[in-house]
Amino acid sequence: MKNTIGNEITITLFGESHGPAIGCVLDGLPSGFAVDMEQLARDMDKRKAFGAVSTGRREADQVEILSGIKDGLTEGTPVAMLIRNTNVRRNDYDAIRYLARPSHADYTAEIRYRGFQDASGGGHFSGRLTAPLTAAGSVLRQMLFAKGIRIGTHIINLHGIEDDAFQEESLAETVDLLNSRQFPAISEKAAEKMIKEIEAAARNHDSVGGILETVIIGLEPGIGEPEFDSVESRLAQAMFSVPAVKGIEFGAGFGFADMYGSQANDRFTVADGRIRTVTNNNGGINGGISNGMPVLFRTAVKPTPSIGLKQETVNFKTKENSVIETGGRHDPAVIHRARAVVDAMTAFVIADMLASHHGRQWLGEKI
Repeated sequence: MKNTIGNEITITLFGESHGPAIGCVLDGLPSGFAVDMEQLARDMDKRKAFGAVSTGRREADQVEILSGIKDGLTEGTPVAMLIRNTNVRRNDYDAIRYLARPSHADYTAEIRYRGFQDASGGGHFSGRLTAPLTAAGSVLRQMLFAKGIRIGTHIINLHGIEDDAFQEESLAETVDLLNSRQFPAISEKAAEKMIKEIEAAARNHDSVGGILETVIIGLEPGIGEPEFDSVESRLAQAMFSVPAVKGIEFGAGFGFADMYGSQANDRFTVADGRIRTVTNNNGGINGGISNGMPVLFRTAVKPTPSIGLKQETVNFKTKENSVIETGGRHDPAVIHRARAVVDAMTAFVIADMLASHHGRQWLGEKI
């Protein structure tokens, strides 16, 4: 398995859903940065299961720092983070060991790893592995915040229910609002409708998905490379490493298909001595490089594949058709929890690109 991502800053992921622990090693950080562990705990809370909109599996997700941070300050050496699994029920999966759960990685994992993988709860393929990603991302978000860069994500669409869109004139306030909320919607009315829709899916033993919208504000122009290390390329790679993400678009995205060039082009202007664009259809990126406007992208999150309804499948050991009814504890939607993971991976990509541009130690320096 290839479990390391990054250039100047890297994250290496380890663990399984129902193993003793999960965690990551975050390498390449500057030395001397003060990590706010209370903020890290708040960021972890955004990923936690809660209420009837989440799985019944409740984990404390307390992050243990094994190395790399001493007296609250980064040492510049690898930061090892450990999160112990305390609510494990491996037996829930014994009866379906050789049944391919629809839209899961059970069959492909069996082929790729010849049956030696840990299959309980998806093992290393489980969304449980996003917990250490969230922890690592929190540290990087703090570094970016110290440089005036903020990241915020909300559910723009959940099973047809739409939230208010980001407004450029109030982006900073909206991002702060979203980062203070457990359920990531701008409109409280939309949040109420979304929660009811998720709860209804849960009562029907089904699940729902939706679209997350993410904005990065405060990123300087000139970051990124054309071609393979473009801002879009790097963010897309990171987003597709988040379980359940099946699509991504930047700025107007697929909406460009309905526009003329005269409508799609972002005209440049000078305002208050700063070059900017009148519109932001390109999502803050030109030629793969940040142009100083807010970077905006959306990710499509599929409905949770584990549902309580009977589904046709196969037994990949006996090669016979079968029927599966997934037991255990599962989310009727993961999109509200995925928000924290998308924020974390966004922070990782931007921090890594800035470290390549300015040098690693720049991230640890005060403005």
